[in-house]
Amino acid sequence: MVLGETSGRISRQCWFPLRVTYSRELKVKDTLMSDGIECFVPMTVRTDEKGGVKHGSIVPAVNNLCFARASRQMLDSVLESRGMRSFVSYIWDRATREPSIVPDKAMEDFIRISESRYEDVVYLYEVSSRLRAGQPVRVTKGPFAGVEGVVVRVKRSRRVMVELPGLFAVATGYVPEDDLELVQ
Repeated sequence: MVLGETSGRISRQCWFPLRVTYSRELKVKDTLMSDGIECFVPMTVRTDEKGGVKHGSIVPAVNNLCFARASRQMLDSVLESRGMRSFVSYIWDRATREPSIVPDKAMEDFIRISESRYEDVVYLYEVSSRLRAGQPVRVTKGPFAGVEGVVVRVKRSRRVMVELPGLFAVATGYVPEDDLELVQ
């Protein structure tokens, strides 16, 4: 058993955020997926201009971050056997002194928003207390139907923010008020 871990948490499949050095997040994702571990790296479109011509490329939205869904025992085993321990580490929860775990519903909503490819999806690296105090809602219609979060205003637009506690948050594109319902 790994130090500081209870026996119930070692075999349960969870979403673990992983810190990956030297921008190897896509390599880590591919390696883990080849070993049967579900992974996610949020991607975004970056537009560069060369010689007056714009080129778009799909790149990681958050550098050095990969999410893996597995039991901690399985993830530790794969990281060790593939020799990835030197550049992949858990992001630790300071309160519990164990690896951070992202709840399944938050991760599902985060993936849904990140994969939407809407240009006005916003990644918030520091979530202010003003934003966090928003009204809890569920989107009922449109491309984000079913997503739960809090109402925030970003770039003068009403959005729904899904926070991954201790990491960062992602906010949808504009959501009309009629497409929202309060969550109790």
